[in-house]
Amino acid sequence: MLNYYLAGAAILAALNLLTYVVYARDKAAARAGRRRTPENTLLLLGLLGGWPGALVAQRRLRHKTAKTSFQLRFWLTVIVNLGAFLLI
Repeated sequence: MLNYYLAGAAILAALNLLTYVVYARDKAAARAGRRRTPENTLLLLGLLGGWPGALVAQRRLRHKTAKTSFQLRFWLTVIVNLGAFLLI
């Protein structure tokens, strides 16, 4: 049973790291005027469990923090994710 918890924790850690990297790349693309990561991709990563990494990236990189429509959808994905976690 412990192996399942460790595997789950490793997957979540990797997903959060991936989410942070995707946010960082999107911020760099925005600054350079390059093609951006779709917002739905950023939101999906958060919904799948990467929202802590997304939150850290938003705060540290100052990315997507001023866009109210994105923030509303982001926090909705956090609530849905936490609700699903509590049901498990």
